[in-house]
Amino acid sequence: MSPVTDISKNTSVASATMKALVFHGAGKQGWETRPRPRIQEMTDAVVRVTTTTICGTDLHILKGDLPSVTDGRILGHEAVGVVDAVGSAVSKFRAGDRVIVSCVSACLSCDFCKKAMYSHCRNGGWILGNRVDGTQAEYVRIPHADGSLYPVPSGVAEESLVMLSDILPTAFECGVLNGQIKPGDTVAIVGAGPIGIAALLTARFFSPAKILVVDIDPKRLEVAKTFGADVAIQDSEDTVRSAMEATGGEGVDVAIEAVGVPGSFETCEAIVAAGGHIANIGVHGRPVPLHLERLWDRNISITTRLVDTSSTAMLLKVVGSGKLKPAQLVTHRFALGDMLKAYETFGNAAREGALKVVLASGAAR
Repeated sequence: MSPVTDISKNTSVASATMKALVFHGAGKQGWETRPRPRIQEMTDAVVRVTTTTICGTDLHILKGDLPSVTDGRILGHEAVGVVDAVGSAVSKFRAGDRVIVSCVSACLSCDFCKKAMYSHCRNGGWILGNRVDGTQAEYVRIPHADGSLYPVPSGVAEESLVMLSDILPTAFECGVLNGQIKPGDTVAIVGAGPIGIAALLTARFFSPAKILVVDIDPKRLEVAKTFGADVAIQDSEDTVRSAMEATGGEGVDVAIEAVGVPGSFETCEAIVAAGGHIANIGVHGRPVPLHLERLWDRNISITTRLVDTSSTAMLLKVVGSGKLKPAQLVTHRFALGDMLKAYETFGNAAREGALKVVLASGAAR
């Protein structure tokens, strides 16, 4: 679809500016003034951001792990907000609607979308904060709005809703569903960051017999125990031995990698039981050894996945019921204008005791 000019169902001041978190190469970002986004395609919406957050993937971007993110890109792919304007082809939303922004944009018409593989949408996928400007800003343009936004139910706090943009569906789909967790399974989650804890919360849907959590940070392990971890193992030279002891020498039925570094994946390889599953969630910026010399006869499955957000609607119902309370993951709160301070806190999570940081805008304009 070629760009069009004035197709908005709502009027905005085209020359207005906004503040946004802009990437300028590895280790470089700034909170800068940028033009406010406009409707470019008939299927677009422009959303005023009321709540956003920072993802571990954003930290990978700042390390230079994702070359698709280029100088000048506004980062971020998670938000809750209010629709400011919509293109003429948008049928599900109108100006003034409160919405959840999905981290994955879906055109709903390509071959991948028809298979619910929205992450591989030929016209979208993970583009926000990657190949198009993202949500760590006062306003964001959402391509394919009908397939990329969710209406906000009444009575649910925005801090819970923003977790539905990414970490809850990512942990559930890439870790829990790909790992094929069953009642009575023993599960290990390697990494007790926000994604790891979200995997812990959603793994409990399937009543595993035991959940082990591995992390280098003892504070995060304490948090994991409050969320239901049965065994907390501090990552060290004895990690594998401790995990095997906790499983009677058998290993775990499902090992979920939730960090994105070689060591955590190798831990999963070392502790998975015969016939088990390794479900990778982490974003890997470096090669990881695959120890087939040990695994070739173990009947294991290894899965990788980028979140499709096909579970978001279901998870929204569970959150709306009050049976899942993802706002418990929030440890730090900032004003949207304190974005650089929020990055400093999240980037030094162990020192700051940070799990998930949330940034909220001021009064509605």
